[in-house]
Amino acid sequence: MSCYPFSAGDSVARTRLPSLACDCHIHVYDSRVAALAGARLRPPSASIDDYRQIQTRMGTTRAVVVTPSTYGLDNRLMLAALAQLGPHGRGVAVISGTESAAHLRQLHEQGVRGARVNLSLGAALHAVDSIEAIAHQIAPLGWHLQLLMPVEQLVALGPLLRRLPTPLVFDHFGRVNPAQCAAHPAHDLLLNLLAGGQAWIKLSGAYLVSASGSVEDPGLDRLARSFIDAAPERIVWGSDWPHATASAGLQAMPDDARQIDRLADWAGDEQPLQQILVTNPARLYDFPTP
Repeated sequence: MSCYPFSAGDSVARTRLPSLACDCHIHVYDSRVAALAGARLRPPSASIDDYRQIQTRMGTTRAVVVTPSTYGLDNRLMLAALAQLGPHGRGVAVISGTESAAHLRQLHEQGVRGARVNLSLGAALHAVDSIEAIAHQIAPLGWHLQLLMPVEQLVALGPLLRRLPTPLVFDHFGRVNPAQCAAHPAHDLLLNLLAGGQAWIKLSGAYLVSASGSVEDPGLDRLARSFIDAAPERIVWGSDWPHATASAGLQAMPDDARQIDRLADWAGDEQPLQQILVTNPARLYDFPTP
């Protein structure tokens, strides 16, 4: 058993990370907060205090807290986590698209810089029809729209995505399976959106997209490099701690030290790692300049 909460293994990352390195995808959970009716993932409590141990293990400083599907439109835990993280934290909220401008400005002041639409798992919060409305609602704030959906749906929505007025962030490698990347039209669409300057890719949840369920999958090297080579200035990374599918007992728990070292494999040398972990997140999430 690991000495780190919701993380396999006991070693620290071999890779030395640059100052202010950012983990761009984490969640927090609290069993005292009611889950959305129908939520598929209901992990045990996982707090920012727990996560600070993972930061020490990985060598990161900044973090982006994403409201998980478990809580639907309830952003309270994410906002409480931002208050704990202070200037080193940013948030991605889940909204309906009907919030007032004043409410969204308040979220912005609390550190939120994006809205997530998850069509992939958990209770169905958003209809496809809501994507454009949410994008237009958040555009005046300079937020991005973070998207997660099955690859077949991603391809079908290509024309809609191209006309949205916000930057698009695709988490978890866009859900592209490494074994499919050379031939799947979703991979081609993501590369095209990257080339056009509209999209960002979050190299998070590598173990989720691999058929082997492991970050060690060699196919991930080619998939990650395809995105990095296409637009190194619009690639970020996230641990996906506390690994909801694993902490809910649906798969093996990832080793977060290995996740860092595998990112170093994909990045290739020190400068891309600086860009992926520091420069790009600072721009996307509007972190303060040190």
